[in-house]
Amino acid sequence: MASKKVTTTFSKYTVQPTGIYAAINRLFALDPKRSTGIPMNPQFRNPPPGGLDPTTYDDPVTIPAADIAENPYWKRDMRRRYPRLSTVTQSDAVALLEVGSATAPKQELIGEAGTKSLVAAQEEGAKGLSVAFEKNTGLAKDVLGPGGMPPLPTGLHTTGVAGSKRYGLKSEQSYGTAYPCRTFV
Repeated sequence: MASKKVTTTFSKYTVQPTGIYAAINRLFALDPKRSTGIPMNPQFRNPPPGGLDPTTYDDPVTIPAADIAENPYWKRDMRRRYPRLSTVTQSDAVALLEVGSATAPKQELIGEAGTKSLVAAQEEGAKGLSVAFEKNTGLAKDVLGPGGMPPLPTGLHTTGVAGSKRYGLKSEQSYGTAYPCRTFV
């Protein structure tokens, strides 16, 4: 079977010697097909790169983006979403227990009376939760569950009988009895 020899032509992207210098280059070069390393520049760049004195160039200032003090990196970095910390102080907790939140208010907070009750609740909360519980023993009864127990964390709530799962596996989704559960001691 005859093999076909494929010839490839290379188009060089570098300046090559011409004339008598090309003949000298072919004669003395170790590899005449190797490029010279001088790139071809199709455009003439004026001023050439690095030709300008850096002290003559003025940076365009865009306010307020150029103000580093008021524009920190974490605010303008859109690739990452940094966590925003939220804290609930004791005064906030007392105000939530006494007055309620915006979504579930315990009292009607309208006008000046509402703002006064909010300020009073936060001032009471500055003393601490224990002082608020001593003054009003039934403060947390709406928050506590049956038997005076605190609420369960999210994901542990059950629907129906205590301890029952919120989901059920279908027989085609489980392994069945073919693979008995083994416990290792």
